[in-house]
Amino acid sequence: MRRIIGIGETILDIIFKNQKPVTAVPGGSVFNSLISLGRLGLNTTFISETGNDRAGKIILDFLHENGVDNKNVCIYDDGRTPISLAWLNDNNDAEYEFYKNYPKARLDIIWPKITADDIIMMGSYFVLNPVLRDKTSQFIKKAHESGALIYYDFNFRKSHAGESLKLYPDILDNIEHSDIVRGSAEDIENMFMLNLGIKDAKEIYTTKISSYCNTFIHTDAYNEVTLFTNNFTQSYPVFSINTISTIGAGDNFNAGIIFGLIKENVYRDNLNNLTSGQWKRIIQYAIDFSAHVCQSLDNYISKEFATSVSRESNE
Repeated sequence: MRRIIGIGETILDIIFKNQKPVTAVPGGSVFNSLISLGRLGLNTTFISETGNDRAGKIILDFLHENGVDNKNVCIYDDGRTPISLAWLNDNNDAEYEFYKNYPKARLDIIWPKITADDIIMMGSYFVLNPVLRDKTSQFIKKAHESGALIYYDFNFRKSHAGESLKLYPDILDNIEHSDIVRGSAEDIENMFMLNLGIKDAKEIYTTKISSYCNTFIHTDAYNEVTLFTNNFTQSYPVFSINTISTIGAGDNFNAGIIFGLIKENVYRDNLNNLTSGQWKRIIQYAIDFSAHVCQSLDNYISKEFATSVSRESNE
């Protein structure tokens, strides 16, 4: 079975609604994607770090319970597992406050061996963080050299917008080593608009992405999804739904893309040959996964939904 290797942060999300805590769930952008893929029965491995504390144990146990290999998660004693307070507004979008106490030694792990059959998921500040960059950059380059298919979700939060110009060379380096890049309208504003004055998705693809990476997927909350490739550009409608929480929406969009790539037997060497029909099926999984997650307080698809999707995709 093909392996999906994700690299990203772990965090315990405490979610508030109307100024009151309503639940606490393990989270992290790539973490959320992998939990959903694990629930779908796919072969998943996570590269990350967490504290040797109660919150860390919750995260490690949750990975194991959902079929995600956690042996490449660094467990540190000199520090604490990060906590986020997620405040849901009237539109059920989250505003975050983060509490972090990392050790001096970071990401001290045995790195997994990568093959051309693997799919690598990466994104957010974790793979740009200057403290971790030497290690994450080496991993990304080795994955690229090994022929793995690399999926990069910008997931660049407003809190880091002031660093975007400084991080720009590393952002471009990540794009150059990726096969599929996904960015939201918010990501583009935080990464490119403030420093480069560019916010149009087509212009971003043409001037900043296409010369490095053939495939760019642009999302815009409740508006349409747009796929840019060197062969064609296609938009896909997104239907409005009643949301309970949008936490994990983008992460599960990513999970849907990865699931679709597996189902369509997509590897790096045939990615650029996909038809519009194949892309339509792949992106529909992403839209469906995202919509499902928005209708609960969980950061990942439910086990019942995963069972239904697996059954239907095998028919």
